[in-house]
Amino acid sequence: MTKRYFRTLILIILFFSAAAGESNDCVYTFYVKTDSGLKAGTDSKLSMAIGDATGRSVRVPNLESWGLMGPIHDYYERGNLDIFSGRGPCIGSPVCRLNLTSDGSGFQHGWYCDYVEVTSTGPHKGCSQSIFYVDQWLAYDAPPFQLTAMIDGCNFVNTPTKHHETTPFIVGNYAKFGTV
Repeated sequence: MTKRYFRTLILIILFFSAAAGESNDCVYTFYVKTDSGLKAGTDSKLSMAIGDATGRSVRVPNLESWGLMGPIHDYYERGNLDIFSGRGPCIGSPVCRLNLTSDGSGFQHGWYCDYVEVTSTGPHKGCSQSIFYVDQWLAYDAPPFQLTAMIDGCNFVNTPTKHHETTPFIVGNYAKFGTV
């Protein structure tokens, strides 16, 4: 009887441990492209918030903490395509709002971002891809003289596309960059 009780207790503990380990979080991956122009890179700390058309959002206070490029990689340098990934609460698809902010710190505080590509997926949810063409300085000493870039394409979420399931949601002036 004791062995049976012990086995049942272990099964119950394993069941509740597995249930507690389940997560409804989504996985977000960000591809951040720094311009290749002179002084385009930065040493500043960057944060990012993404959102959907219903107002739900995910905030990453220190983007580098989600970095996948390795411990000695120098993020946000001229010409870099840096990759970040992490988990957060699931929001709707497509991601249609981006807030990219620099704290303006470091030796090279100004930063020119070409684009941010966001992919997301989660349990019982398909993959989503959004591309935000930032094409702007985040600096106090270069136009538009601010440390935040806010791009909102949520008004265009219901715009029909040719290949609804496979086409990324694109926001911004992508003519400069061509096709992605």
